[in-house]
Amino acid sequence: MMQVGRGVTSLAVAGALLVGSACTTTPSGDSAANDTSATTVSTRPPRPAGPAAGLSEITAPGKPFIGAATTVDLAAAGYVEQEFVAEGVATSYTPTSPLTGDGMWALAPDGRAPYRSRVLVRRSAEATDSSGTVVVEWLNVSGGLDADVEWTSLHEEITRQGHTWVGVSAQRIGVEGGPVLVKTPTASDVTGKGLKAIDPARYATLAHPGDGFSFDIYTQVARAIRARGPMTDGLEPTRLLAAGESQSAIALTTYYNGVQPLTDAFDGFFVHSRSAVALGLVGPGESADLAGAISSDPVRFRTDLDAPVMNLQAEADVNGVLRSVAARQPDTDRFRLWEVAGTSHADAHILGPTAELIDCGVPINDGPLHIVAKAALRSLDRWVTTGDAPPTAPLLELTTDQPPANVRDGDGIALGGVRTPPVDVPVDVLSGQPGPDPTLLCILLGSTVPLPVDRLAELYPSSAEYQQRYDAATNGSIESGFVLDDDRAALTGYSQANRVNG
Repeated sequence: MMQVGRGVTSLAVAGALLVGSACTTTPSGDSAANDTSATTVSTRPPRPAGPAAGLSEITAPGKPFIGAATTVDLAAAGYVEQEFVAEGVATSYTPTSPLTGDGMWALAPDGRAPYRSRVLVRRSAEATDSSGTVVVEWLNVSGGLDADVEWTSLHEEITRQGHTWVGVSAQRIGVEGGPVLVKTPTASDVTGKGLKAIDPARYATLAHPGDGFSFDIYTQVARAIRARGPMTDGLEPTRLLAAGESQSAIALTTYYNGVQPLTDAFDGFFVHSRSAVALGLVGPGESADLAGAISSDPVRFRTDLDAPVMNLQAEADVNGVLRSVAARQPDTDRFRLWEVAGTSHADAHILGPTAELIDCGVPINDGPLHIVAKAALRSLDRWVTTGDAPPTAPLLELTTDQPPANVRDGDGIALGGVRTPPVDVPVDVLSGQPGPDPTLLCILLGSTVPLPVDRLAELYPSSAEYQQRYDAATNGSIESGFVLDDDRAALTGYSQANRVNG
């Protein structure tokens, strides 16, 4: 089995703290949600010129380092993995007017500094099997090292579609090390050290000038991808989708509002579990202060760009520590917001085997957010390709209190939002509300609280009745476009008919 990473199986949770126009369309409904075969037929203006990252493949002995929650057999999926040094001279940015909450920002180039960062690529072994879509993940560093949180959630969809995945060590802490925002009970020997200290033989020549330059490093990698180089095995990609979860999603908010208007580097944005704020612009040699930014003014996505934004939020993101409710905005022809009931910022799927080592006073959330995420990614890819927008989702119901709270049913299950069978046909109360442990890690992990046996008996006269209702809810989720038919078996795997008597 080909392994991704080097056994740091829990650290994707650290990452859990936090375009073109088209003329053709596809039918709405489930068939559209599961079809990406259509191609864009319209033309677009040339992208602004700018420097691309220079690439050299890393061939040192050993394996690429990544904080991975999953071990994926890439060879079985017909995929290969390569690692590159990306280098060049990056630009930082400075605002030329106030950074307003509507996201209509104006940035200008500021300083310049050389960089040598890391790029990790997973692509089809045969270039002709590529879909043309490249998912460019801004690797998450909240746990003190690079973590591929989006790959953890999306790899089944990425590999079955033939997408290329590119993970960019965009931020300074992943390369040089630095303070750890979210601490996990494992891998403490590598957190906060950075690639250069973790594996000097492989990464000693890397150098990161600071997070103020991260946005241009990310852009230059995107330009290198479009240049038909080794990351795509010589093929020209047709779509670049920027992707990031938590802190990385917060960085993409800054990128979309301030940098995308200057570069037009990406065709779509997959923004997963952002907070209400954007990542700050900092000086040379500095790392972004995410903890300090959480209390800053809320920021929406600007509404005048061609590249669409697919914004996926867990229940816990909306009114928990990340308070994304403060930046809620209505859907448009370029923006979609999906808030998923019964889900937490990080969960058992993101943690993988390490979930068993976490004690938050109650079992952590085990909701199927990653299954909805795969439908969201396909919807975004189709949106960029054909212009067919994703379905509009109801928002989670909130009280009028300040701060607001979720409106819940008598069992404690949140109302509104994107619904899944484990939420609507429950045997557990899946919630973004944490257990009694007040640590930041546990606050992010939500809870799974079993319903009492007598309550299950009230809800379901028999296990057959439960399963019938669960299957009907599964059909409804797929027909609505919030779950892919390809993931029917995975969603059915959450069924627990054995918990119901009769």
